[in-house]
Order: sequence, then C-alpha cells, then structure tokens
Amino acid sequence: MLTLNVNIDHVATIRQARGGKEPDPVTAASIAELAGASGIVSHLREDRRHINDRDVRLLREVIQTKLDLEMAAVEDIIQIALEIKPELVTIVPEKRMELTTEGGLDLTKNMEKFKSLVDRMHEKNILVSFFIEPEEVQIEAAVITNADMVELHTGVYANLYDELQLKNEIQKIKSGAEFACSSGLKVAVGHGLNYLNVKSLCNIPEINEMSIGHSIISRAVLVGLDRAVHEMLDIMNTSSLHTKIK
Repeated sequence: MLTLNVNIDHVATIRQARGGKEPDPVTAASIAELAGASGIVSHLREDRRHINDRDVRLLREVIQTKLDLEMAAVEDIIQIALEIKPELVTIVPEKRMELTTEGGLDLTKNMEKFKSLVDRMHEKNILVSFFIEPEEVQIEAAVITNADMVELHTGVYANLYDELQLKNEIQKIKSGAEFACSSGLKVAVGHGLNYLNVKSLCNIPEINEMSIGHSIISRAVLVGLDRAVHEMLDIMNTSSLHTKIK
C-alpha cells in the first residue's frame, strides 16, 4: 500500500517568521494524522531555523503513527535521535545557507561513517533511511551500510517541464526504485512533489511511501490542513497501482 508522510516543517517556518508560538507544528501533526497521514516528517536542522528541540520532543510524545526525523549526520542531532527514539531517521545532506535540502546525500564518500551511524540507530531499534539520488551506486552504498530504506530525491523531476526530460527522469526514478526494492530496501520518494506531479510516481509499484510537505502546507493555507491532506491522499489513491492490482 502506498502511504503518505506529511512534513510539517513549514508550519514551524510560519511560526518562526514572527518568533511566536503559532501556528504550532505539533498541533498540525495531529491534524495530519487524523486526516489520514501514515507518518509525520520533521527536519531538525543544526541551526534550528524552523523545527526546534521542543517540537521534536513533543512530537515523539503525541505522534500515533510514525515519526520520521530528518537529520544531518552530526553528533548533537544524533544524540537527540538516540534519546527520543523516532521510528525512523532519514539522513540528509545539510548546508547552512540552503533554503531547502539540495540534492541527495553522497553515501560513497564515507560509508564507514554511515554504517557506524546505522549500527548506533539499530541498537535503539530505530530504522534508518538515506535521502539519495536514484542511482545504483548510491543504492548499493545504502545496502552496504545496512540501511532499512532509501528516500529517492525527486527534486530534479519536480523542476522539469520538457516532456522528454520528464519521461527520462521518471524512468530513472522507476529504475532506482526497482533496484532498491530488489536489494531488500523499502523505498520512499520526496522533494518538490505536489498535487500534479505526484500522479506519475504513484504508478511505480516499488514505491512504498511519499514524503510531502511544502505543497500540502501551502494548500492548507487556502483550504485547511485536514482537507489538504485528504486531497493529496485522494490523488494518490486514485493514481496508485497499489490499489489497482488485484
């Protein structure tokens, strides 16, 4: 079954614009769950630009589905993850000045470091996913580190408009998902997905989960978060091969 994980970072971004207490990303997470989300994604950045320590600790207490803590492989964030024990951590690259995560992690540069990180998380029964490009060399590296899952970066796909380029990028994501699945990894996709471009990826049966944040939160400003989540789920369910295969 294809499931939706809602990233609530941008609720915190709105809160931080005024430096106040609202809107509360923890409350947003609960609404998203009640609307049908199968998990909540939250990125605790080194500079705490949106989600902060208070948020992730409260999220751990209130989340009833699955908490996916996105994080860079830096020690202070690792220690927080080991303490609060989310169901899943997704390891992402992180640059101080970027507006959002730019591209996938290159696992091949330091596989021993990432394997050690996976071992530490597994000791606390925390599953590990790596946010990577849909490339065999990166997927092979994820397997070597003993990762449980990969999240394939869809940012390139999301920014394309040329029909041939789109077709080629969809095939690249499809091939990556197939290779990861055949290698024993669960597969998620994320970055830049919205109510239009998500449809083509729903037809890839090897994709288990979709991680979507900005588009849903943007839609929620206009129609409310409950309806925004329901609308995305309706599109996913209508488009998905998972619901059509008997």
